[in-house]
Amino acid sequence: MLGRLFHYTFDAVVFSAMLAGIKRTTGLSPKTSAIESKDIRSVVDRYLGVGEWVMDMSIGYMSTSQYFERKR
Repeated sequence: MLGRLFHYTFDAVVFSAMLAGIKRTTGLSPKTSAIESKDIRSVVDRYLGVGEWVMDMSIGYMSTSQYFERKR
């Protein structure tokens, strides 16, 4: 039971990070302003914020790691 919960949580964070990556590369993001419920909109915004944080931390780690290089 606990393993399944961890797995679903991890999948949700990866999906949120994927949405953050799409936002950074294309500018497209979910239209949270269309959500009528203020409480649900707040939860969705926080969920998307987790993805942004994961992207920031991942990029920070990769930019200092010897195993990654920046190609433009």
